[in-house]
Amino acid sequence: MTTLTLEIPLPESVTVTEHDAKMMLAGKMFEDGLLSSGQAADMVGITKREFIETIGKYGISVFQATPEEAERDHQWNVRRLKDGRARKQYA
Repeated sequence: MTTLTLEIPLPESVTVTEHDAKMMLAGKMFEDGLLSSGQAADMVGITKREFIETIGKYGISVFQATPEEAERDHQWNVRRLKDGRARKQYA
């Protein structure tokens, strides 16, 4: 793993911990598809589970579907339930 050191001047009115800065950067890189959730967690120094459970606090969803994709998946599941295929699978 390569290490990157940044020195970023912040206004005195902004308080951010090193952990939060790492989460924001790793979260953005995860959101943009540059890192997997495991890679992002490693970058921050936490477990994958901790990353997934806390990344929402930074405004990033672990679900990478667009609203249109989520709606399409929902409609597909509704059709499966209506015609009974889903019930047979889990019965």
